[in-house]
Amino acid sequence: MSTPILATKLYIPPPRAKIVIRPRLIEQLNEGLSSGHKLSIISASAGFGKTTLVSEWVVGCGRPVAWLSLDEGDNDITRFLTYLIAALQKIMANIGAGVLGAIQSPQPPPTESILTTLINEVATIPEDFILVLDDYHIIDSKPVDNALTFLIEHLPPQMHLVIATREDPPLPLARLRVRGQLTELRAADLRFTPAEAAEFLNQLMGLNLSAENIAALEARTEGWIAGLQLAALSMQGHASRDAASFIKSFTGSHHFVLDYLIEEVLGQQSESAQTFLLRTSILDRMCGSLCDAVLDSHSASGQETLEYLERANLFIVSLDNERRWYRYHHLFGDLLRQRLGQSLTAEAIAKDHIRASEWHEINGLMFEAFRHAVAANDVERAGSLIESREMPLHLREVATAVLNWLAALPPTVLDASPRLRVKSATLALMAGQTTGVEEKLQAAEQALQKNEEDAVTRDLIGQVACARATLALTRYEPEVMLIQARRALEYLHPDNQAFRFTANWALTSASLLRGDRATAAQASMEGISISQKSGDVFSTILATTNLGRVQESENQLYLAAETYRSILPLFGDHPQPNAAEAHLGLAHIYYEWNDLESAEQHGEQSLQLARQYDRVIDRFILSEVFLSRLKLARGDVDGAATLLAQTEQSARQKNFILRLPEIAAAQVLVLLRQGNLDAATDLAQTHDLPLSRVRVLIAQGDTSSALAVLEPLRQQMEAKGWVDEQLKVMVLQAVALHAHGEEDQAVQLLGDTLALAEPGGFIRTFVDEGLPMAQLMARMNASRESGTLRVKEYVHKLLAAFDNKNDFHPSSFIPQPLGEPLSQRELEVLRLIAEGLSNQDICERLFLALDTVKGHNRRIFNKLQVQRRTEAIARARELGLI
Repeated sequence: MSTPILATKLYIPPPRAKIVIRPRLIEQLNEGLSSGHKLSIISASAGFGKTTLVSEWVVGCGRPVAWLSLDEGDNDITRFLTYLIAALQKIMANIGAGVLGAIQSPQPPPTESILTTLINEVATIPEDFILVLDDYHIIDSKPVDNALTFLIEHLPPQMHLVIATREDPPLPLARLRVRGQLTELRAADLRFTPAEAAEFLNQLMGLNLSAENIAALEARTEGWIAGLQLAALSMQGHASRDAASFIKSFTGSHHFVLDYLIEEVLGQQSESAQTFLLRTSILDRMCGSLCDAVLDSHSASGQETLEYLERANLFIVSLDNERRWYRYHHLFGDLLRQRLGQSLTAEAIAKDHIRASEWHEINGLMFEAFRHAVAANDVERAGSLIESREMPLHLREVATAVLNWLAALPPTVLDASPRLRVKSATLALMAGQTTGVEEKLQAAEQALQKNEEDAVTRDLIGQVACARATLALTRYEPEVMLIQARRALEYLHPDNQAFRFTANWALTSASLLRGDRATAAQASMEGISISQKSGDVFSTILATTNLGRVQESENQLYLAAETYRSILPLFGDHPQPNAAEAHLGLAHIYYEWNDLESAEQHGEQSLQLARQYDRVIDRFILSEVFLSRLKLARGDVDGAATLLAQTEQSARQKNFILRLPEIAAAQVLVLLRQGNLDAATDLAQTHDLPLSRVRVLIAQGDTSSALAVLEPLRQQMEAKGWVDEQLKVMVLQAVALHAHGEEDQAVQLLGDTLALAEPGGFIRTFVDEGLPMAQLMARMNASRESGTLRVKEYVHKLLAAFDNKNDFHPSSFIPQPLGEPLSQRELEVLRLIAEGLSNQDICERLFLALDTVKGHNRRIFNKLQVQRRTEAIARARELGLI
């Protein structure tokens, strides 16, 4: 999958075959490097050979080099940081990968926070390296300047920054100069010396000038390399006897000299060469066949002309080692485009853009084809291209560019082409934006009312219904989703597979919201079939994501993980918010497999992506709840509580009422760990959370009530076929039976539970139940009827997971060598006795009556065969119970 990063911005310009070697300047740069300077700045006006010098130096400097050629688009701080990380990834492949999602979000963290994380990662690079920022004068953005200042002030010692610019940037240069941390090369340093000018003019450019003429020309240009080069090109077309008169008349400021020489250079080229230069200047990068297509002429080969231009030093830059792709020097390209506008009519230039668009389309470069169609102001062609299944709209940068173009179109144009209004709405939804979508759909409907209801109009009506079904999903309105999805299928053309898939996907999602998993599973498989027929990448992403959710709900964790992983490469390096679903699915699965590090990685990625959704979409809540559960699993109870409090506040402020029960279920777990049973009880009752109520009842010692809730709940889950929920109920039921003293029943039920869980490799479902489950698991392991060999191995795996959990001591998993084992409540009382709590203290801690605590004490003493507290503590430690 192609990435949205323009790779040529990261290329180190290859050294020219013929170049004036400049050891005095390279020595200065090397000295700054060996002296530990933070920054080298090469600052001079255009044409002083800054880029050539730096590219020559870095090839022989002996250090890895990251290169970033800046352009106007990099004034956007998000784009600048994205490309900065892409450049650094040339040094270390994965550096900055974790912050890219945050950078791309609508409300990214503060730039300093992003840079702090990035700088910390750079500090781990084991070798010294160089980062080059070329053409920094293009930057006119305070946020970018501030970001670079922060980077320089906190630059890791192994990193050396090089800036090539036409003007001094607003950076703390004076402070760096005083501290001895700055190397500077300016116009006075960069200008050719007489010896260098002689080498350049006579040896490289092939002129046979006298020393007097060279000195005169060097004086006229003041060593300005571009001026010397353009002068030499002009002189190549003059007889040698005219050199002196040419040099004598060569005067003026750089601006006027440049205008004069461009005129002279172009004037010395053949008419076909001039035409080639001007008309191909519309291309950001070019190859032979593309140039042939734009010129629409068979008089000369485009590839041969490009090679000639390179040999003639006509400001053309090779972009690859194969000499296939080229671009013009930025300054030269700008001037050529200026002259193109003076030489050709707007209509003629538009035709060239159309031919460029057609070439890119034929060669599968749909986004470039779209850009040239836009440049030609061909709305019909641009609109047709964005409808193509090959247009990579699933890539965030492409979708953003298309949305911006659509937003810039006049209302009259949109009214004349309702499909563009529909596309604007559907593409906004793809990009996770919901604001303004309904208004766009209404405007499209108004425009469609003027059309006859032919097949095209009906299909657009179906697309509007699809968009409304998707919009209803963001609001959790399954009935609206069903109505609109069915309407869409009624109106959509049979061949419109992409939108028919969207309607099917909406039906699947509506079924899941209504709890009809069987229908959802069937619709999901149908959706995959439709998406494969359509060839639409985004349809494939949605269908596969739904399949992963169904597999996960059926406890098929290995299949679900494989499904989710297959989705991620389709998004490219800068995924759209929809990728959050796959990352969250993987986070859940890795958590269940007890790979907490991978779970955290995917959980954080899901949160960063979910925050890119429009602010009315609540997906980030799911990610935050998961991350709070992860904190709890790691023993960070306070951290989990704080995160959940923030999540609840966000949900209430944004009226995400439907997410409050999920938040409350996680909060109950935290409250139980904190011993706050009253608050846990209130939450479980307020939000009608049966499993949470069961946990509270078990903690209160009311196992009879807990079992009374669990049995019908289990039957209900079994009847529905919801095996994921059935597993959760059975695990709690086994724990409740164990706490109730029904050990045989608990062990038997645990065996059934393990048989259900083993194919999916569940671990945390058991480990998170803590010591009671560990004891029950150990008892089952010691019993004669512990299941099949496969289940026995599974039990050993689970016990090992308990053994590695910090909350427990391995000895506590050994079955108690007592005639009658202590119950869960008795173990709790015993631990509090060991902590030195009095009977009254224990009453208050466990919310029990004093007589009840004394009764527990008597039974504990009898089972341990002791008479005093000190003896009970010593015996318990001997048996590994505390």
